[in-house]
Amino acid sequence: MHIIIAALFVVIVIVLLIPTISRGDAKVSCVFKESCILPCSFQGDIEEDPYIHWMHLSEGHPLVYLHYDNKEQLTTQDQQFRNRTSLFKDQLSRGNASLQLAGVQVLDEGRYSCYISTDNREKESFIDLEVHTPVKVSIQHVGNRITCSSEGIYPEPELTWSTRPPSKVSFKNTTTVEQTKQQLYNINGSLIASLDESDRVYSCTVSTQRNRRRASLRQLQQINGSDLEATISCSSSNTSLMSLIWRFNHSQIIVSRSGPSDNYTVSERWKQHVKGVSESGNLILKYLSSDQDGIYSCEISDADETVITETCMRISEDNSAKVGVTIGVVSVLALFLILCCKKKKATNMTLLQLNVSEGKREEDDNHM
Repeated sequence: MHIIIAALFVVIVIVLLIPTISRGDAKVSCVFKESCILPCSFQGDIEEDPYIHWMHLSEGHPLVYLHYDNKEQLTTQDQQFRNRTSLFKDQLSRGNASLQLAGVQVLDEGRYSCYISTDNREKESFIDLEVHTPVKVSIQHVGNRITCSSEGIYPEPELTWSTRPPSKVSFKNTTTVEQTKQQLYNINGSLIASLDESDRVYSCTVSTQRNRRRASLRQLQQINGSDLEATISCSSSNTSLMSLIWRFNHSQIIVSRSGPSDNYTVSERWKQHVKGVSESGNLILKYLSSDQDGIYSCEISDADETVITETCMRISEDNSAKVGVTIGVVSVLALFLILCCKKKKATNMTLLQLNVSEGKREEDDNHM
């Protein structure tokens, strides 16, 4: 009995002499494949060499990072974290034991413990790490089917449809979700709808617990473009703070711009056809033929949404211009013939004068 009381007394003394600080979990949101900092600090300066122990509180409690004797001790570090962890060693003396984790993976998600110990104090704190990815959405249509897709997303996403203005018709849509080996998600959705109304916009929104993005599609009516010059309208009159891409038949990039302060870049294949892009994003083309018949897509993006306007253009010959050119050519030919006739007439007159002169000379010689 005396031994038990003595042992409890020793434990109480140790607890009183070595203060332990523990606070609620800190939450950190990390982007997939990027570096992330898990915060951990100790109040006051640390003059002596600290013992720092980072652990992932998943099954088996794998060792994330260990530091003592003024150096890393990574012999028993879990394979999952090899070559991806580091401390800010120049800040250890100021009590900063934060861990930098490079190339964040989905498996890194979870709860971490950071334990710091010195000769006279210790501290343990907990960090909840969440992983997420940016959401990118692609929308297009073939016939009367509109498809929407997003790949490489985490956590698991949802896909919803909407129209502007709202439609009274309920659309039949299907959505599939699959998970990759990297624990990321791919989501695909499609619906069948009439695109006869050029003023109706179909929107697809892909959202997770942390991110969301919308892509919208609007189809304009078919237009006829002149083979000499044609202008194709974009859906937005305000292209500030936006990136802009013009595509041909969904795949060929015609011209692009990353932001309002950047210059437009024209693809080599389209340099002879692009005359320019207006302030409102309209595409101006020149020297066209039936090879340029097809679907032209204007894609404008900002931080929240991508808006695509599709226009089907057929190239027609500019007959009035060709008539003008023909008249011009005929006029030039007529002038050329007139000049040639005048020159020929002048030449004949000269020959006639020479013949007359020769005849007079012969007649004078006979008289002599």
